[in-house]
Amino acid sequence: MKKVGRRAWLWGPAALGVVLGVCLPATEAAAKPPLHVVKDPYYGDSLFYFFQQHYFSSVTDLMVSQHFARMPHHVDEAELLRGGLYLSYGMHREAGEIFARLIEKGAKPETRDRAWYYLAKIRYQRDLPAQAEEALAHVGDRLPAELEEDRALLQANLLMARGAYADAAKILKGMADNPKAGIYVRYNLGVALIKSGEIAQGTALLDQIGQAPAEGEEMLSLRDKANVALGFTALQNNSPERARTYLERVRLSGMLANKALLGFGWASAAQKQPKDALVPWLELAKRSTADAAVLEAKLAVPYAMGELGAYAQSLELYTDAIAVYERERANLDESIAAIHAGKLLDGLLELNPGEDEMGWFRNIDRLPGLPHAEHLTPVLARHDFQEAFKNYRDLLFLSKNLRQWQDKLGIYDDMLTNRRRAFAERLPKIRAREGAIGLDQLEHRREDLTRELTWAEAQSNVYAFTDPKEQQLAQRLTRARAVLDHAGDDPQLETERERYRRAAGALTWQLTQEYPARLWEAKKQLRELDAELSEARERDTALAQAQREEPAHFEQFAARIAQLDWRIRSLQPRLAALVHAQDRYIQGLVVAELEHQKEQLAAYATQARFAVARIYDHANIGKAADAVPGQAGQGP
Repeated sequence: MKKVGRRAWLWGPAALGVVLGVCLPATEAAAKPPLHVVKDPYYGDSLFYFFQQHYFSSVTDLMVSQHFARMPHHVDEAELLRGGLYLSYGMHREAGEIFARLIEKGAKPETRDRAWYYLAKIRYQRDLPAQAEEALAHVGDRLPAELEEDRALLQANLLMARGAYADAAKILKGMADNPKAGIYVRYNLGVALIKSGEIAQGTALLDQIGQAPAEGEEMLSLRDKANVALGFTALQNNSPERARTYLERVRLSGMLANKALLGFGWASAAQKQPKDALVPWLELAKRSTADAAVLEAKLAVPYAMGELGAYAQSLELYTDAIAVYERERANLDESIAAIHAGKLLDGLLELNPGEDEMGWFRNIDRLPGLPHAEHLTPVLARHDFQEAFKNYRDLLFLSKNLRQWQDKLGIYDDMLTNRRRAFAERLPKIRAREGAIGLDQLEHRREDLTRELTWAEAQSNVYAFTDPKEQQLAQRLTRARAVLDHAGDDPQLETERERYRRAAGALTWQLTQEYPARLWEAKKQLRELDAELSEARERDTALAQAQREEPAHFEQFAARIAQLDWRIRSLQPRLAALVHAQDRYIQGLVVAELEHQKEQLAAYATQARFAVARIYDHANIGKAADAVPGQAGQGP
């Protein structure tokens, strides 16, 4: 009987959302945590990729932002997110180091408690229960409510792992008293009570779970699990009648149906009721021989026939069972040959693609078209295979990512070459054009204008800002004045003098009226000229600086591209070796399981042959007894 956790120990968006304190969609978390304000856009950018399940993009974007210190308001949260993403990829050591640093630097109590909790979880996953308990002991009272039940379950699991079932039961009892406690708490409590010697209480609790209404495959499977556990526990305690009661509750279409049918038959056999045992065993024997329970039923059915005295039928069924075992062994050999030929991984990758992003939930949904693929179901469902295949796909993704970056570096190198050529061609032309402007001459002209403006303002010279038309008019008036002055006091010119006086007065009056505005406009234009000259000087300085420094920048970029290209080329062989090693490891994992199935088949076949031999021996003894008068029916 095994304990179960509240959920599978996987890091997903809901779990990490609780860690980070960010709000999740309702589909990801049953209860939303408090809204968390994202103050740094770069942190929000990483979270966006994270919630889109683009985890590789999220962690790379996060690490770049951390490198450039772009998230000052979310330093600790960013580290927690990075640690969680590392953990999801199986990088337990790196994730543990991150959490340990957060703890040592004196993070906020909320962050510290979450870090201690997940550090304990990491150690539990790595089968380090003592270290996990030590970390869990540091968790204070600032853990989010969403994690409190998980923490208690983790603590109970750790206690049960070292055999402290009574202590685990105390913790789980406190949780079970809560009306909102989950069914997993009650299940683990039942296991802990039975293991601690309180068999009656534990059995009663599991019995409640086994009879409780359930909806959904997860709860129905847990109910079946409780009933199967109760049934086989009763068999071990020589209570076959109770075992039958428990096993009758298991669904015939559930994942544990075959095991329940097998156990129900053995319970009936233990009650000396071989006919009742035949009912579930005959049903079980019709099912797929890829299941170990079905293979055992192939032996159990003729055994029951023999108990009923139907030796001929028993002998026939044992012979059929031997043929089934031999056929299954041949099928397993075909499957092993196909696996060695590489068809397993190629088929799995084709039917279950996952190279677009490294991810956590890239599960195997379909089996490849291998011969007798049903034999692979047990091993493909195992956690170690799922993790190995996920790592294999991650390695393929990284290999693809390196190839893409190598192509990008070639593009960047071409871009750099084009920029270098364009710079060499355009800079001399721009420098020549800037030089033709004559900045020094413009500076001198600007100084002259400044002096003229200062003098005009000091003298209040209204004629200093005349336009060409007004200057022409002023020149005509000057010539007229000269003519009149040359004529002296000639009375005949009195009318012309009056006309001159009026025209000169009108011009002076107009210029005087417009003088303030024209003075302001002149100063404004001078300021604009100063700004334009300053900008031109800055541009000229920037061009000169670019002429001196830009070639060095080009060389730096070229060196960086060459360095990255070297790194990629050096990583590719290592990655190829890892892909090959992981390929061999997965094949070995599957082949080892199939070889184990072959050994089990050989053991079943051996038992069947011994049973056949016993039947023949029984038949021969009977014939010998019939041949000797007075011996029939006598004992040894």
